[in-house]
Amino acid sequence: MSLEKTMTLARTMSLETTQAITKTISKVSAPPLPEWINRFMAGSNQYGASAFDRSFIVLGIIMYMVGLVMVATSSIPVAERLFNNPFHFVIRHGIYIGLSLAIAGVALQVPMSWWHKNSSYLLGFAIVLLVTVLLIGRTVNGSTRWIVLGPITVQAAEPAKLFFFCYLSAYLVRRREQVMENLKGFIKPLIVFGVMAALLLLQPDLGTVIVMFVTTFGLLFLAGAKLWQFIAMASVGATSLGMLAYFEPYRWRRVTSFLDPWQDPFGSGYQLTQSLMAYGRGEVLGQGLGNSIQKLEYLPEAHTDFVMAVLAEEFGFIGISLVLLLSMTLVYKALILGRYALAKEKYFEGFLAYSIGIWMCFQAAVNIGASAGIVPTKGLTMPLISYGGSSMIVMTLALVILIRIDHEIRLQSIQATSSKRTTKKDAKKSDDK
Repeated sequence: MSLEKTMTLARTMSLETTQAITKTISKVSAPPLPEWINRFMAGSNQYGASAFDRSFIVLGIIMYMVGLVMVATSSIPVAERLFNNPFHFVIRHGIYIGLSLAIAGVALQVPMSWWHKNSSYLLGFAIVLLVTVLLIGRTVNGSTRWIVLGPITVQAAEPAKLFFFCYLSAYLVRRREQVMENLKGFIKPLIVFGVMAALLLLQPDLGTVIVMFVTTFGLLFLAGAKLWQFIAMASVGATSLGMLAYFEPYRWRRVTSFLDPWQDPFGSGYQLTQSLMAYGRGEVLGQGLGNSIQKLEYLPEAHTDFVMAVLAEEFGFIGISLVLLLSMTLVYKALILGRYALAKEKYFEGFLAYSIGIWMCFQAAVNIGASAGIVPTKGLTMPLISYGGSSMIVMTLALVILIRIDHEIRLQSIQATSSKRTTKKDAKKSDDK
C-alpha cells in the first residue's frame, strides 16, 4: 500500500473515531449546575427582581478583606499590651463585618420609597442620637462621641451623616425649584445642617462637620443652585472653619504641626512624623506583610485612623495605589448611578447616590491625606477598611442603598421593556384578526 493511501485511510479512521466519540459523549447527560451559579453566570436582565450590579458586592468584599488583613497586622502589638490577646481587635473587626453583612441583608429588602418617605423621621432620630451622646456618652481622649449599649459602642456621628443625606436628598426633590430660584430654598437645608454641626462641635467632632459641609455643598451644586450662592456658602464655610481652628488651641496645634511636623517631632507633630516614616519605609513595593516597624506602638491609632500608613509601609506605593483604585472605582460607580437615576426621573435616588459618592470620596481623601501629611489630621476612618464598628456598619448600609437603587432602576427598565413587548404582541394579534 502506498504512503498516500495509508494517510487517507488513517484520516478516515480518525474522523470516524472522532464522530463516534462525539456521539457517545452527547448521549451522556451532564449534572445540572446549582441555581446560584446559574444566576451568577447568567445576564442580570434574565432574572427580573434579582437584577443588580454585582460589582458593588465584589468591591465591598475586596475592601472588607483588605481591611481585615490590615487591622490584623497593625493591631497585634497594642492588643497584646492592652488586652493580653493579640487578636482582640481582629476578632471584633470580624464580628463587625458579620454584623454589617446581616444588617445589609435586611436593608437590601427595604425599598427606596421607604427611605424617601421616612427621611424626616430619620433626621429627627439622628438629632436625638447627637443630643443623647452629649448627655450620657463615653468620653475618650477629650471627645464625647460614643453611646455604650452593653458590649457595643455606637458613634452617633456615623448614622447622623447618612440620615442627614437622606433628608437633604428628599428636600431637594420637594423644593428643587426653590433651591434653584430663590435664597429661601437654599438656606433651609443649611439651617438644619447648622443645628447638626453645632451638636457635633460640642462633642467635639470637626471632621464630621467638614465631611457633611462638603457633601452638602456638592449636592446643592448638582441640584442646580446659583453660582453666587455657592460663592457665599464657600466664603462663610471657610471663614467659620478657620475661626473654629484658630480659637481652639488643640485644633490650631494640629494645623501648625501639619504645616511643619518636624518642628516638634516628639510633641504636636509626633503622629504625623511617624506616619511619614511609614510611608518612606514602604517605598515602591513595601517591606512585606507583617514587617512594619511603625505599628510596634511608634504610630498611635495604627489600626484606626492611620491604617493606611501601615499599609503603605508593608505594601508600598503599589498597595496604596490599588486601594485608591478600589475606592475611586466605587465612588465613580456611585456618581454614574446618580446621574443615571436622575435621567430616569428617580430624583431622590439620584441625589442620594450622588451624596454617598461625594461622602465616600471626601472621607477617603481626608483619611489618606491626613496620614500622608497632605491635610491636617481629622480623625476620619477609611471607608470599609479602618477598624470601627459604627463606621463599618453605616458605610455598608450606604453601599447597600447603592445596590438597591441600581436594582430598582434595572427592574423598572425590565418592566418597561416587558410592557412594550406585551403591547406589540397585543397590537399584532388585533391586526391578524
